[in-house]
Amino acid sequence: MIKRPEKQKPNVFSFMDPLENLIWVCIVVASVGVAMILFTVSRISPVQWVIEKSEVGSKPQNDFSLGNSAWFVLGALMQQGSDILPRSFSGRVIGSLWWFFTLIVIASYTANLAAFLTIEKMDMPIKSADDLLNNRDIDYGTKTNGSTLLFFQKSKVDTYKKMGEYMTRTKDKLPSKVEEGVNKVRNSKGKYAFLIESTTNEYHNQRSPCNTMKVPGPNLNEQAFGIALPDKSPLREKINIAILQMQSDGFMQQLYAKWWYDKGECGDPNDQGKDSRKVGLSLSNVAGIFYILIGGLVLAMFMALVEFMFKSKKEAKRSKVCMKRAMHCEARLSIHGNSNICSNSDFETFESPSPPSPVKYGSSGHTKPSRTLITFSNTNDHDQKRNTLV
Repeated sequence: MIKRPEKQKPNVFSFMDPLENLIWVCIVVASVGVAMILFTVSRISPVQWVIEKSEVGSKPQNDFSLGNSAWFVLGALMQQGSDILPRSFSGRVIGSLWWFFTLIVIASYTANLAAFLTIEKMDMPIKSADDLLNNRDIDYGTKTNGSTLLFFQKSKVDTYKKMGEYMTRTKDKLPSKVEEGVNKVRNSKGKYAFLIESTTNEYHNQRSPCNTMKVPGPNLNEQAFGIALPDKSPLREKINIAILQMQSDGFMQQLYAKWWYDKGECGDPNDQGKDSRKVGLSLSNVAGIFYILIGGLVLAMFMALVEFMFKSKKEAKRSKVCMKRAMHCEARLSIHGNSNICSNSDFETFESPSPPSPVKYGSSGHTKPSRTLITFSNTNDHDQKRNTLV
C-alpha cells in the first residue's frame, strides 16, 4: 500500500504525444523531400509547362515553383488541398502517393489523440519490490508479528530476504496494528509503503479519504484462506461443496463487490460505467496549439512589416523621394486600397535643388537669364519634363 500519487500536469505540447519524436522528424523530412521531387519533375516534364501570352510577348510558365510545390505538400498534409494540381503523369503519381501517405498519418494521429489527451497519468514512485528495495527515499514496513513479516523472513528470494532482514532490524518502528500502518501511509506524504495482504489492502483503499492505493502488478505471494474444522468432521465435505457452488454461481464475487465497493466510500476503480463524469480537456492540454498560433501571427506581422519596408524603399528609389514620404504614401495606399490615393506632390522632386547663380555679360553688368531644367515626376507619368526660364 502506498499513497496515491498526484496526477501529472499535462505537458503544454501534449497534442504531439500520439506520435514519437522520430515520427515527427520523419514527416518533416518526407514533406521537404516530396516538395523537392515534385518541383524537379514539374520542371522536367514538358506537360507541366504552358505558354502565357501578354503584351510583351509569349513566355513559358510553370505553376509548380519551389514555393508552390511546398504549399501543395503542406495543404495535402493539413487536409486542406491546394489551388494548383499537377498535370503531368509523374506529378500526379507523386501527388497520389502523398495523399495516401497523409491519409494514413492523419487517421493514426486522430485515433490516438483522444486517448492521450483524456487519460490522466500518474507518476508511480515504485512499481515492484525491487524498486522499493532500491529506493532510499521511501521507507517500508509491515505489521509486527504478522504472517506477512514471517513470509519475508523465511523467503528464499533474494529481494524478499533482504527486505525481511531490514524489517527485522527496524522491528521497533513497525506498526503493531493494520490501522496504524494505514494511517502512517496516509500521513507520510508518499514516503512510506505498508506491506499488507491484498484483500485488506483493497478494503482500506475504498475508505475515506481515498488517498491510498495498491501498487499495480501481481501480488508478491499467493496464499489461500481456510476454515479449520475438527478431524473427520462431517461438515468438511458439505462446506467445500457449498463454497465451490457459490464461486461457480458468482455469489462470492457479488459479496466481494457489495462489501468492498458498493459499501465503500471511493467507488469501484475498475467500473467505468458507474462514473458518469467525463474527463474534459483543460487549457494545459492544448496550450501548445495556442502558442503555435500566436507565434505564427507574430511572425506573419513581422514579415508583412519587412515587405512593407522593402516595397517603400523600392518605391522611394524609383520615384527619387525620401524614404519617409514613400512610406507615408504606401501606408495611405494600404489603408484606403486605392492606387491613385497618392497625389502628384508626394512624388515631386527637383533635379537641381539649388537656384542657379546669375551670369553677368557686357559692360553694363546686366544679367543673362539662364535656363534650368526642372523635372516633375508623378505616379502616372515619370517621363514628363518641361523647361522653365528662371
